[in-house]
Amino acid sequence: MSSTAPDSTVPVTDFIIQGQTSAGRPFRPSDWADRLCGIMGRFHPDQAGSFDRHLRYSPYVTPALIEGVRSVLVDHRLHALEPRVIDACVLPAMYQAGV
Repeated sequence: MSSTAPDSTVPVTDFIIQGQTSAGRPFRPSDWADRLCGIMGRFHPDQAGSFDRHLRYSPYVTPALIEGVRSVLVDHRLHALEPRVIDACVLPAMYQAGV
């Protein structure tokens, strides 16, 4: 699924942040995905703008292990809550998987 950003004709889509450098090394620290998702826990549909004392990952930003690489799954719906969070660019083909 995708939606279109209000100020653009470019669709906003789900994407994956892979924890691997262009040299193939894993991101450091090794818990980077959990840290990022912990920070983004404030963006949760049930919290109604308030803070919760219990750590809950946002359904919009979820840590994952994909083919042995720590990753973060980012849902396009996050863009509607806070457009600045998803200021991403498309990687050149030489950095994309399988190329």
